[in-house]
Amino acid sequence: MGYRIAVIGATGNVGREILTTLAERKFPVDEVVALASEKSVGKQVSFGEDQILDVQDLAKFDFRGWDIALSSPGGKVSAEYSPKAAAAGCVVIDNTSHFRMDPDVPLVVPEVNPEAIAGYTKRRIIANPNCSTIQMVVALKPLHDLAKIKRVVVSTYQSVSGAGRDAMDELFNQTRAVYVNDPIEKKKFAKQIAFNVIPQIDVFMDDGSTKEEWKMVVETKKILDPKILVTATCVRVPVFISHSESVNIEFERPISADEAREALRAAPGVNVIDHLAEEGFVTPVETAGDDPVFVSRIREDISVENGLNMWVVADNLRKGAALNAVQIAEVLARDYLKK
Repeated sequence: MGYRIAVIGATGNVGREILTTLAERKFPVDEVVALASEKSVGKQVSFGEDQILDVQDLAKFDFRGWDIALSSPGGKVSAEYSPKAAAAGCVVIDNTSHFRMDPDVPLVVPEVNPEAIAGYTKRRIIANPNCSTIQMVVALKPLHDLAKIKRVVVSTYQSVSGAGRDAMDELFNQTRAVYVNDPIEKKKFAKQIAFNVIPQIDVFMDDGSTKEEWKMVVETKKILDPKILVTATCVRVPVFISHSESVNIEFERPISADEAREALRAAPGVNVIDHLAEEGFVTPVETAGDDPVFVSRIREDISVENGLNMWVVADNLRKGAALNAVQIAEVLARDYLKK
């Protein structure tokens, strides 16, 4: 017996990827509905290779009798409709930032803290973490189990797909404009993104950090360990899909690069590609469309006691969003809803 699944924000990058991932992983589905705003009603989206879904109006949808909602419509919309769906008896896996720091809402990466899913009963909402946080904590978890992490310094190189389809179009159009000598139009980003990098993702906060950087700090603490100190610098780069991160870690005890490499190779959801050669590492282009978190350039940091450096790359639309949400749904269905 399968589940009745609602996908909220089904016409967006993440919503479409959720539908693809549900089909690819053969999630036990009896019925799927695609929901979006009124302006998207009448559009169609694919579910698997053979099924086409007509998009329905989220504002008019009745969630009674539906089991799980996978939601990626944006924070303001989610703030209104996720509680409504939950009140109707549907368990919501929310991909926006709105509920992540709510103490009554579990923030889950299944390879890291699947036991937290049990807390869904408080509000019937489970939060999917920020894309850059997800891939980092998947790589940090086996190392934290091995040697206890004290501090993390991370610099991100985040693709434009993290800012939506309009951002991807802007990179494409600006790149073309450079080559044909057309004016550069800036709509989604404050600065030119083509052939450039932008050290701002999300809004600035009072302490000078951006909200994206703040998310990485507080979400890592909630998911992995509140004692870990984290500082982040988040940068948008002219890459279409997949985020990269340079991660520096300080541990409580000595840990060698070989020990770290072995622990990461044994960890679920991690693929280590780390050879001292010109092609012995992973780049974002190579990870687009793949599920694992890829780790390369693992090496000891001689500037600090018990330090390591590593390079972490993952498809932000897959593991950073859709796949993680579907994995949460899989654990929820297997261990808690159990039809």
